[in-house]
Amino acid sequence: MTAMGMPYGLQAMLKEGHKHLSGLEEAVLKNIEACKSLAQITRTSMGPNGMNKMVINHLEKLFVTSDASTIVQELEVQHPAAKLLVMAAQAQQQEIGDGTNMVLSFAGELLANAETLLRDGLHPTEIADGYARAGARALEILDSLVVPNKDTLDVRDRAAVAERIKGSVSSKQYGYEDLLAPIIAEACIDVVPKNPNNFNVDNVRVVKINGGGVHDSHVVKGMVLKRGVEGSISSVADAKVAVFAQGVDTSSTETKGTVLIRSAEELENYSKSEEARIEEVIKSIADAGAKVVVGHQAFGEMALHFIEKYGMMAIKVPSKFDLRRFCRATGATALVKLQAPQADELGFARSLAVREIGGTKCLVLQQDSSMGQISTVVLRGSTNQMLDDIERAVDDGVNSYKLLGRDARAVPAGGATEIEIARQLQQWGRKETGLDQYAIMRYAEALEVVPRTIAENSGINATDAVAALYTAHAAGQTSAGLDVQTGAAKDLGAEGVFDLHSTKWWALKLATEAAVTVLRIDQIIMAKMAGGPKPRAGGMDDED
Repeated sequence: MTAMGMPYGLQAMLKEGHKHLSGLEEAVLKNIEACKSLAQITRTSMGPNGMNKMVINHLEKLFVTSDASTIVQELEVQHPAAKLLVMAAQAQQQEIGDGTNMVLSFAGELLANAETLLRDGLHPTEIADGYARAGARALEILDSLVVPNKDTLDVRDRAAVAERIKGSVSSKQYGYEDLLAPIIAEACIDVVPKNPNNFNVDNVRVVKINGGGVHDSHVVKGMVLKRGVEGSISSVADAKVAVFAQGVDTSSTETKGTVLIRSAEELENYSKSEEARIEEVIKSIADAGAKVVVGHQAFGEMALHFIEKYGMMAIKVPSKFDLRRFCRATGATALVKLQAPQADELGFARSLAVREIGGTKCLVLQQDSSMGQISTVVLRGSTNQMLDDIERAVDDGVNSYKLLGRDARAVPAGGATEIEIARQLQQWGRKETGLDQYAIMRYAEALEVVPRTIAENSGINATDAVAALYTAHAAGQTSAGLDVQTGAAKDLGAEGVFDLHSTKWWALKLATEAAVTVLRIDQIIMAKMAGGPKPRAGGMDDED
């Protein structure tokens, strides 16, 4: 403190209550420790035999899953460096929709290997530069590993698509991939536009209905809503549809109004005129040719009476997202005013019927292949948690299909790609001069995390498995991956299991960038957290 009582240095500059961590021990190694801990959590969920995590979030919702993006999303990671890894994983999820676990595990392994080099006396910048060079080289090697004859694909061939997305589905639901992959392929092919690049993931919906088994799951071309109808008519065919983005009821005014009624006759006429007005509107909708009326909010009793009178079906769709999808599936326009629709505002439904699926009443809209752009996968299973997890596998499959439309290239699966890149990087690293070579060798070593983890999660000796893979690759079998059943090295492409080139490319790129970013941080400065003091655990005391 100075004579005037003023603080000096950093204290004088920053607000009271801040934290400042700097130097190798306090900042860099602490960051690495946090990232390693995060990678350790998700690592055991990698691969077909990955273990599930049970996560209970702040709202006490239970998640049982091996999907890394769901795990990190619900964990609410606080540490700023670990958050960088979470952001990289989220970027992978948004860009690709799969491969998040590889981003986290590989970035964690890169940082763990960097820790050894730091303790040996290398500067973080030298390691970061070496990692950046190795990452760029790894992407070049990856492009050379594309499986021949697997760089093009007819995205409308169900069997070929099912084979290509099998690897992605099996990493989430091992054992069900042969069942789920054809279902996902069928749902995607139903809604793929003329240009596959424009495929929209949102057009494939999932409806989860308890009961039955996964083998009872099926695809509906159209929509399935988990609700019944409002009136008594429960099925129509070849019907025109009128959609209203509001309730179907007598319109009340925005402002409060007072109606002065002086006699019984006036009262009688008032209710009659209201009745006549609603009948006139409903009749005009029926005259326009509509057989189905869809409302976003409640149906008034009087309106429902007239809808029944004119033999129309009444459906309430409370979710605005489902209402939009219903419009997409039928080609209707949602009207904001209760009035007769024009001919071009009406939608068309080939078949709309209430069906009971496993004790749940569902409204099933089925369309011709020429009509509508929505298909729905109806999933069946014993528990909600299981259905949620299968839904994540379906999401991964649909995202993989989207990728196939843009870039159909495939690479060998089962850790074969990683081992081959590692082997070539080691050969390249040995020829390098300067301190970069140590970082390049550590980068190559970090790639072993994928086959090593797959082996560990399958109960196979990881050291033997990695050694067997290196032996096979040195002998020229560049497609040899790890067989999780036997632990031997074999070409999984023969069984139709491949990884997508884009998934690997983005995972390597994002993991390397995240690790380099963390290594380049040498100080952490945290401002005081906003908000007052935390409440005491025991609640208020009497004397308070």
